[in-house]
Amino acid sequence: MELANETVVQDFILLGFKVGWLDRLILFSVFSALYTLVLAENFLIIVLVLWDNHLIHLPMYILLGNFSWLEMCYVSATMPRMLSDLFFLHGVISFHDCFLQFYFFFSLGNTECFFLSAMALDRYLAICHPLRYPKLMSHQFCLTLVATCWALGFLWYILPAFLISRLFFCGSNIIDHFVCDPGPLLALACPPLGHVPIVYYLFVSSVVLATFLFIMISYTLVVITLMRMPSQNQRLKGFSTISSHLTVVTLFYGSVVAMYVVPGGEGHGSVAKVVTLFYSAITPLLNPLIYCLRNEGVRKALRRVMRRKGL
Repeated sequence: MELANETVVQDFILLGFKVGWLDRLILFSVFSALYTLVLAENFLIIVLVLWDNHLIHLPMYILLGNFSWLEMCYVSATMPRMLSDLFFLHGVISFHDCFLQFYFFFSLGNTECFFLSAMALDRYLAICHPLRYPKLMSHQFCLTLVATCWALGFLWYILPAFLISRLFFCGSNIIDHFVCDPGPLLALACPPLGHVPIVYYLFVSSVVLATFLFIMISYTLVVITLMRMPSQNQRLKGFSTISSHLTVVTLFYGSVVAMYVVPGGEGHGSVAKVVTLFYSAITPLLNPLIYCLRNEGVRKALRRVMRRKGL
């Protein structure tokens, strides 16, 4: 492949974390433990939902189980590659592998936005329409909602990924990141870029802002409903139910908005790496802890499973 007598880039070099070999060994050990914990925590939630008869038929926990599986896939889209580059000092990734990682990483991120919205809808219906909740959030509707979240998440990013992959990369092939992020990729692309950056920004920001707005509206209505409840115990129980989800939303959307919606968020390499690491690895680590510690149903299911095992 050639363009204007220059060889088009066939692979990229992920610089990752520019540190010495001892710091690389430390980072490899820390991130390996982090990755193992993320997989173990989210797998535990999936097992609890599948094995406990009290949870498996409830929409809230069907969504939570799928969300945990999503988190396992999400962290696996970047972490194994990052660990390999840290250990083997490799960093070279082929053009096609780079865009596959780019597509799956952002599709899973989009899917997380849709699942957080679905979980907000579930809480809105449960608290604001408790009598109609079993009919509105039926088992069939819940499964349809789950399938829609997965489908929208992976369909939404096809066009941006395709358009960016069709750009010519005929200069530097060095990406100052540990993942094939669209920001650095667009910076390496040879002009003219046309409308590709605008299309990419619109697709990313529209999903993030639309789902965040939906979640905020849902929980505003939930809070209004809770404040009108005559019983203080009911209000406290309701706020306890939604607090864990709002914590997860704050952690995820706070970092994603700072990175991809705010102009210039991807401009600083070291900051971009830290923020990307936070929402792609740290939040999947914290989410199961938040749900297990704050969710009474999960805690009871865990105790039931431990009693069965004699623990």
